[in-house]
Amino acid sequence: MTTPAPAPAGAGAWTLEPLRADHGPALLDFERRNRAYFARTVPDRGDAYFTDFAARHHALLAEQDTGLSRFHLLVTREGAVAGRVNLVDIEDAGAELGYRIGESAAGRGLATAAVAEICRIAQHTYGLTRLTAVTTLDNPGSLTVLRRNGFTQVEDMTLDGRPGIRHERPLTPAD
Repeated sequence: MTTPAPAPAGAGAWTLEPLRADHGPALLDFERRNRAYFARTVPDRGDAYFTDFAARHHALLAEQDTGLSRFHLLVTREGAVAGRVNLVDIEDAGAELGYRIGESAAGRGLATAAVAEICRIAQHTYGLTRLTAVTTLDNPGSLTVLRRNGFTQVEDMTLDGRPGIRHERPLTPAD
């Protein structure tokens, strides 16, 4: 099955939708299509992730229902899943941001726009006041997305055996 490439970032080109039960098949397809692409910069999810996907998806929805995490899909106007943007470990008005943009959408400004939107949602919908994010030094695209969205480096670290950086961003009323 061929999925159309998403439109460039911009008003009306995509929506950031909270994860729902009916997203399961499209999300699994997205993860399968992009598995090798993601493995170039982040640890592979492993075969069990795909084998047990239905249970994993159900568990994510249950976790989201508790308020400990907020999972979102980046969906193009054509209905294709172009990425994921998640807020996890929500506590004390903060959360860790994580995102994955599919290969066909990379380099179009979609990640930058989606992270800007989740920052707005995190503050205005979820009442958060700060976000953190980590990435490896060998992922320049992710570093650029974070910096374009006002994240600043707070700590050097090792992430899955690779040099990385932890970033933070306060969410202020002006956001």
